[in-house]
Amino acid sequence: MPPATPVDRDLFRQAAARPHEPLRTYHPRRASLGRDRGDALDRLFGRLGFSVHDEAAPFPRTADGMLDAAALFGRTAPVVLEIGPGMGETTAAMAQADPDRDYLAVEVHLPGLANLLLLAERLGLTNLRVAHGDALELARTALAPGSLDAVHAFFPDPWPKARHHKRRLVQPEHVALLRSRLRVGGTLHVATDWVPYAEQMVEVLAGDPGLDSAGPVPRPEHRPVTKFEARALATGRASTDVIARRRS
Repeated sequence: MPPATPVDRDLFRQAAARPHEPLRTYHPRRASLGRDRGDALDRLFGRLGFSVHDEAAPFPRTADGMLDAAALFGRTAPVVLEIGPGMGETTAAMAQADPDRDYLAVEVHLPGLANLLLLAERLGLTNLRVAHGDALELARTALAPGSLDAVHAFFPDPWPKARHHKRRLVQPEHVALLRSRLRVGGTLHVATDWVPYAEQMVEVLAGDPGLDSAGPVPRPEHRPVTKFEARALATGRASTDVIARRRS
């Protein structure tokens, strides 16, 4: 088999946000890919991934310019949006256990995205695709209203300093955007091990007029314990899950 053609790394560069653009909820990190992940990125990204921000890596669109999930996955099935899957172990496990739904994982951290591609290949997953970039930007510009069955955001950056709270993912305007992309009856599932952020999650989801939320719930069996979560539990930091359902 001929060697993989290296992916143009310019696809993954994150330009600084301009003053009029929404604040980003993430901070890009630089880290080495390593041989296996770099190879996975070169071999698999062109088939299983796209860039949110770069037109050089286009994704299939419908006639009205929205993401064409049926073309992306090669079938029509409910779609789960995974925001910030980290190194991808949880997302890969959930996709493997849930073959009747398609998983779109959006990640800005390149080693994590490459590792998820590697896991998808090793597990033979056909219901997983990845996107590099800002999930909120994808939701604003390319996800049609009512097009998602579920949205997952597990352990997003808590931005613990008070002056950075405005960058948190779970806040009213972002939740309203994500809720609008859910079908009626679809679920928004968030989790954190940071108590002040958990309190904010509970408040924000309960306060959204289009969501039904019962507050904190025990970790559902379908959400595996992440490595990050296991480390937190080892230090005495329990996690909080909050699940809300779109009612209108």
